[in-house]
Amino acid sequence: MDLDTLQAFQNELICSICMNYYLDPVTIDCGHSFCSPCLRLCWEEAQTPMYCPECRVISQKSDFKTNITLKKLASLARHARAYHVNSFVEQICVVHKESKGLFCEADKRLLCVSCSESPEHVAHSHCSVQWAAEEHREKLLKRMGSLWNMTQEMQNNLNQEVSKIESFEDYVALRKVMIKAEYQKIHLFLHEEEQLHLETVAKEAKEIFQQLKESEFRMTQQKESLKEMYRELTEMCHKPDMELLQDLGNVLQRTELVEVQKPQPVNPELTPQSITGILDILNNFRVDNVLIQEATNQYMRFSKEPGSTLLGVAQRDISGEPQGTESCAAPGPQVFTCGRHYWEVDLTYSPSWILGVCKDSSTSDAVAVFHPEEAFLLFSLKINNRYSLSTNSPTLIQFVKRPLGRIGVFLDYDNGTVSFYDVSKGSLIYSFPPSPFSFPLKPFLCFGAP
Repeated sequence: MDLDTLQAFQNELICSICMNYYLDPVTIDCGHSFCSPCLRLCWEEAQTPMYCPECRVISQKSDFKTNITLKKLASLARHARAYHVNSFVEQICVVHKESKGLFCEADKRLLCVSCSESPEHVAHSHCSVQWAAEEHREKLLKRMGSLWNMTQEMQNNLNQEVSKIESFEDYVALRKVMIKAEYQKIHLFLHEEEQLHLETVAKEAKEIFQQLKESEFRMTQQKESLKEMYRELTEMCHKPDMELLQDLGNVLQRTELVEVQKPQPVNPELTPQSITGILDILNNFRVDNVLIQEATNQYMRFSKEPGSTLLGVAQRDISGEPQGTESCAAPGPQVFTCGRHYWEVDLTYSPSWILGVCKDSSTSDAVAVFHPEEAFLLFSLKINNRYSLSTNSPTLIQFVKRPLGRIGVFLDYDNGTVSFYDVSKGSLIYSFPPSPFSFPLKPFLCFGAP
């Protein structure tokens, strides 16, 4: 075979993509052949459709078997080219000046015959360069196949991740819609509960108001009866002795009857109504250890003067016996200048107390004075032989049942509000109208208030 024919034959064994002899060649639907790795990468980059790199005909499948005949011919052509190419620097042993025609499997090095027989390599396995190259070329192709399978697996995972991104974006949008719908349900439920709460208060207030009006009427009648009896007794005292004594039994009997018929005053108290979820919300702002409920060396004095001073906190003297009207006071250690804060106090065994927040008066003076506008307090005091609730600034009686357990205090400093809650009922006791705070506030608790 002349050189031109040989050259033409070898050119037919060259891949049109990499311009090298075929590696693991495959023949596609249109009849053209390419290296399997080259075709994979070409189609991977082009993605779809899978067309022939030469004639552009679309292939109907992507998995092809190795063309064994082309593979063997390409291997022979590769060997023939290696035989004609002279690379003396790489193929001639510098020590023995012999051709490096052997390959050491142990050291992965090219050797001449003399080197292979040296003590360093004599125990190793050796083979010809051509055979070793083909063997390792096959191993590399297997490794490439494994890498390609991993690449395809990674592509599948990548496609799934991309799909997840799109699905997740859609789900997040749907989730927002669902959450909004749930809150709308809650808003609707709370609105219905609010209306029911207001209706219940109005109905109960109407009944109590009617009771008060009836009580007012009975007391008015009783007052007139008492006055009438008083006038009758006055006239009777002016009667002659015989006439006075004759009518005495009848008059005293009627007097006793009038006195027994004394109407009892009505105690107007609204029933606490729970507010759904209010304590769960407040507990998000829970703070602990804001009050010291143990014994303290401070005591409380209440001002008897109208206006000006509401109350003061003073230190006990050496004798431990404070003077005047007083009780045990315990200002909290924490000071608040911003934010929302909620805490609870157990007042089960304390019928008389004062609870709330007051201005932080960090002073060295023995007596710290609080003015009405500097404290926001809820009082439980004994009035007319019964305990009732009231607040300051201005003084306001709370016509609700006095809690017998834990009371929650919520300070919203930024919005200028202080609120009190009956924890066992989950209901509102009182909320001060919004008023901006211009000074630091600290929790306050007083036991045994008069």
